[in-house]
This record gives sequence, C-alpha cells and structure tokens, in this order.
Amino acid sequence: MTCIFIITFAFWLIFHFVVAQPQTGLQNYLVHVNKPDVQVVTNSADLKSYYNSFLPVEIVGSEEPSRIIHSYHHVVSGFAARLSAEEVKEMEMKDGFVYARVEKILALHTTHTPNFLGLYRNVGFWQESNYGKGVIIGVLDTGINPGHPSFSDKNMPPSPEKWKGKCEFIGNVTCNKKLIGARNFVRGSTDPPFEEGGHGTLTSSVAAGNFVDDANVFGNANGTAAGMAPLAHIAMYKVCSDSGCSDVDTLAAIDAAIDDGVDVLSLSIGGYTAPFYDDGMAIGAFAAIQKGIFMSASAGNDGPLSATLSNVAPWILTVGASTHDRKIVATVVLGNGQEYDGESIFNPSDCHTFFPLVYPGLLNQESAVCKSGSLNNANVKGKIVVCDKGGGVTRLEKGKTVRDAGGVAMVLVNLEIDGDGTLAYVDVLPTTNVGYSTGEMIKAYVNSTSTPLAGILFKGTSIGFKSAPSVSSFSSRGPSLASPGILKPDIIGPGVNILAATHVSAENKIGTYLTFNIVSGTSISCPHLSGIVALVKSAHPDWSPAAIKSAIMTTADQFNLEGQPILDQRNLPADIFATGAGHVNPSKANDPGLIYDIQPHNYIMYLCGLGYTDKQIGLIVQQTIKCSLQSTILEAELNYPSFSIILGQQSQNYTRTVTNVGDASSTYVVNIIQIRGVHIVVEPTTLAFTKVNQQATYSVSFTQIGSSITGHFVQGTISWMSNKYVVRSPISVELE
Repeated sequence: MTCIFIITFAFWLIFHFVVAQPQTGLQNYLVHVNKPDVQVVTNSADLKSYYNSFLPVEIVGSEEPSRIIHSYHHVVSGFAARLSAEEVKEMEMKDGFVYARVEKILALHTTHTPNFLGLYRNVGFWQESNYGKGVIIGVLDTGINPGHPSFSDKNMPPSPEKWKGKCEFIGNVTCNKKLIGARNFVRGSTDPPFEEGGHGTLTSSVAAGNFVDDANVFGNANGTAAGMAPLAHIAMYKVCSDSGCSDVDTLAAIDAAIDDGVDVLSLSIGGYTAPFYDDGMAIGAFAAIQKGIFMSASAGNDGPLSATLSNVAPWILTVGASTHDRKIVATVVLGNGQEYDGESIFNPSDCHTFFPLVYPGLLNQESAVCKSGSLNNANVKGKIVVCDKGGGVTRLEKGKTVRDAGGVAMVLVNLEIDGDGTLAYVDVLPTTNVGYSTGEMIKAYVNSTSTPLAGILFKGTSIGFKSAPSVSSFSSRGPSLASPGILKPDIIGPGVNILAATHVSAENKIGTYLTFNIVSGTSISCPHLSGIVALVKSAHPDWSPAAIKSAIMTTADQFNLEGQPILDQRNLPADIFATGAGHVNPSKANDPGLIYDIQPHNYIMYLCGLGYTDKQIGLIVQQTIKCSLQSTILEAELNYPSFSIILGQQSQNYTRTVTNVGDASSTYVVNIIQIRGVHIVVEPTTLAFTKVNQQATYSVSFTQIGSSITGHFVQGTISWMSNKYVVRSPISVELE
C-alpha cells in the first residue's frame, strides 16, 4: 500500500483571553475622555490635538513618534496609546479624563450549506433578496486573499454610492466590485491587508463569496461554492496577526467601518466575558447599531461547558455552531467484521488494506493522546494507531507522532465530553475521527483479541444525514455571565465541516495548492449568519438591527431533518443554552409575521437596570447618562425575542411589544408550552392587527408552583400563531 502524506491546515479554533504584557515599561492603553465640543469632533487635526492634551507634556514635546495608536470618532470618546503605568496615573489628574485600561488581546474563534438552508439559485429567498445585492458586509479578521475566485466580481454591481472606504493593496493587486475595500488596522504594521493564516479568506467567502463552480477538497464536497449573500459586497478590515487581535485595533476598525458605510459587521473574534463597559466588542457594536449597522459575532469554541460564551451584549447577534447533512465518511473496518463510521478529508483509492490495530493508551496517558515522542518505544510500526483527542496535543501533532513512530494510519477518538460529533480534516497520514462511543467499542475490540486488525475505508462525500442539524460539541454554551437575564446564544447556524475559500499552501497529492478547505468552528457559523442578515437587509432595508435579529430568532427551526428535536453532542435533545432560539431558517426570517423591535434608548434603560454607574454606561453609549432621571428596566423587561428569568417565590411580570410586518389584517393566538414547576400566564391571549407596522403589547407572568428544585434550569416557549405564521420566543427559567 502506498498512501500519500498530506500537510494539514486546521481551523477548528479554541482560544483564550490574555492581557498584553509590558515591553520596556510601556503598554497599550484604551483611554476614555470626556467628549470634546462638536467643532473639535468634526476636525481630525483638532481632535488629535485634544487627545494629545491628555498625554504628559514631556511626551508631546519629545521627538519620539506619537504614542497615540488610534484616535476614535464613533466607538469611543478617546484614543489608544502606548503609555507607562506612571504616565496613566499622571493622566488621571487631568480634567476630562474618564477611564483607562490596558488593551485586551482577543482570538479568532461552502458548496452545500446554502442548499441545506433552503437557498437555491433563481428561486425562493435568494432570488427575492437579490442575493444580497447592494449590501456591504464588513469582515474584521486576519486579512484576505484578493485573488481568490470567491472574490471575483463577475455579475457584481458597482459599489453603492454611500461607500467611502479604502483599498490598501498596492502594485498590481487591487480591489474590485466584490471586494470593495481592504484596510490594515494592526498597529505597527504598514503592510497591505493580505491574509495571514487563511481565516479572513474563509470567513469572507462564507458570508458573501461569489459563485465558484467545481469547488472541492481532494474531490470531496464537490459542487458550486457560494457565500450566503453571493452578490453582497465585502470590505475587509485586518485586525488580527499571529499574536492575536487587539481590542484597540478592533475598535479602530469598527470606527472606520462606520465612516466607510458598511451595513453588516461580521466578527469571528472573542475570548473573554466582561461587563459591557469593559468589553471592546460590546462598545464597538453599540456605536454600530446606533448607525443602523448590524453586528454578528461568534459565540466561541469552549463548549460543551456551560457559561463559556463570548460576545453576549443584547445588541449583538451571538452565533453558535451546528452540523449540516453532509459528511465525508471514513469507516473503520475491524477484523471481526464490525464497521464504524468516522470522517476524514483524506480520500485515497488504495488505503483499504487490513493492518494490526493498537491502542497505546494502555501504556500511559501521554501515549493515549499520542504526545510527541510518546510512541518512540511503543510497538506501532506498520500498525493503525488509536489516539485519544485532547491532552494539549493538536490533531496535526498526533498524526506526526504516529507517522514518525512508523504507524500507517490513525483513528482519532473523541473524549467523552466531545460526544459523537466528528470533524473532517486533511492529515499527515490516513486518519478518521470517530465519536466517543464508537471509540470505546474499537478499544474494547483491541482488548478482546491478541491479533486485532483494522482497515480504513474512505467512502468520500455523503449527503442526507437526518440527524442534522445538531449542535457541535465545541460550540460555547450559555447562560450569559455578563447579563443572565438575556438568553444567549441567540441562534445556531452551520459551523461543522464547511467548505470555504482558503489560500493554504498545503501540498496535495499532485503538488498543487488548496483553493478550498473544510473547516469547523463558530468562526464559520458567524459569517453564515452575517450573510443571511445581508439577505434580510436587502429585502427589508428599513428594518432596524433589532428587527432583523428578531426575525431570525422567532422563525428558527427546532427540529432536525427527521422531525425530532435538535440534538447535542451526546445525541440527547439540546438544551436552550446550546441552541438559543434554534437553527436559522433564512426563508422564514424574510417573512416573520411579527417582530420585537428595540431602539438604542431602550438599551440605555436596560443598562441602568443592570446597576451600572452613570459613568460606566457613558463609556458604552458615548452620552452623558443619569439613570436617576430616566426610566430603568430589568434585564427581562428588554423587548427581546426571548426570555431568561431567575424566579423565586414571588411572581414576576413582564411586557413585550410586537410589530406587525406580515399580512395587514391578521389575528394571532398565544400558544404556551408550560414549564415544569412554573405557571405562565399571557394576557391578552389574542392579538389582532388591521394594518402593517401596527403594534400590540402583551404581558407575561411567571409563578413558581409545586416543590421545585432550586438552582435548576427549566425551559419552554411562548408562540403567537396565526393561520400563516408562528412567532416563537424561547424561555429559560432558573428556579431559586
């Protein structure tokens, strides 16, 4: 047998928040100051002079380069600068200073998914929304490969007249009618915004890549690739480098995107939970929604553990990851005749021979996870090696360890926490990823005989798996720590084994380079939703960001292709903190019947209700706020399309207001899925409308009944049903 080794390029990313470390006593600070007068704001030179006035005199008057990294116009009243702790203390004494903190470093969190989501060329919602024509999606990421065929401007209209952005490529490389802008905001870098690592090219292509025929990876997943909004425009804002994504750079990019005229912001970036006044993503997103710009962001890849979410501000669409119904099957065939399906992108025609099978985990834990060097003294030469996931060892490292020790193939087994969801990758040797329960059966077989044998049968692409969509194990779960009264994530969308554009220089079997790759992560589910938002915005340009979010959430699917509840990684019904409102259904989102709208001032009332100080709220909303002089609402009173309640012995009552965007004359009747231990009453039980954009308000009361288990989460729904629409709001209740 001769199996060709292939270099891998993996994008299933699990990241962590870190704080920038000091260098030569200087660190990058985000500095908030009082707003200058209007004349200063409109003149960039005056604004920079105003910001310079907060720096120590000896810095401003020195010959060293300016310490100011970014001067903000929209997202923050203030600037980012390189300062010492002593200089910040001196700055705190100046009139107009508000707050300063060290920058935070964030991390980076398709041929078939359009069809899986019900998007088809020349029919239905794709045609009705004109494929997102005229909408500008701003992607904040690692840069972009402008020459990729996904960014061809074939059949693209010119950029909208409102577009004011820039293209910072040089020489023969330029932007076009698809990729209308590209800028680099990585501090200290003067390079053009070319791709680093492939991530930005991937996310951009998923959101709005143009149609590309015959896209595949080594013959797998073959078909026509397209983003969710294939006629939308893309603007790339490079904010990430090999060292991560600085939140002060990210804020500068959002600031510029607002000026440039984007309609949608897509950020597959995150990594920490903080109060919103200390969360750069939340601050930038609030500035965006005040200008009518929608922000979609990834939930994070720290699942299936609870309370692991990023990007949870209620004005952000928080996106988790789900599977779709295509798999690239690689089956383990055991010597006893049993067969177990896994997944792999590797697709050789001559790797089906039986070999001895070994599980080195019987030796020690390092060998179980195939840590580098751990198999040097193990007898794995000429054998298929079973390796466990995890242990701080990447999939690529495990494959190299097996290969270097003489193994011919690898069976990569999920940990128990990862369940039975599998991921397809290109590897350095023939490999299949199998689920935890399958892995246990394979290990049991190894222990049952003195001569275990196995082969890997690479079957290629298969479509029609009825368990889809299910929630991926890596998708971060709720509840939200920053605001438990808002149910998060909001939605799930395809994020597992997605074919997307890349510029990877990984050699394949004939020495050429990959144009597309198969990738997984909430980094990929986020741009799916960003593109769908662009479609909805194209069809409904007058809808606010909150209205579009409501349309997506209240129309979300609850069942898989078998008509059963959406499952999690354990093949059990997924809970509300995994799915949020459910799985996105683009066509239904285009025509939701009713919407829950929220205006920026409603969020201010909500922030007052969180107990933030006036100063802290001012950092978010860029206004002088006095909560004592305005109405305050509890978290659960925000006009959100879902409910998250912490319920004690006292009943709680909340109101919601819906706007009719469906048939002018329509009547809706409430349907309540009651929750164990909770009695829910909705009044009135019927909502009648006689015109479009008419509003109606209803109240909901929650009362604990019976002997409930405290600290226990229960869930249900409230749906408004007409003869045409079902407008669904999920409910989570924590019993105290």
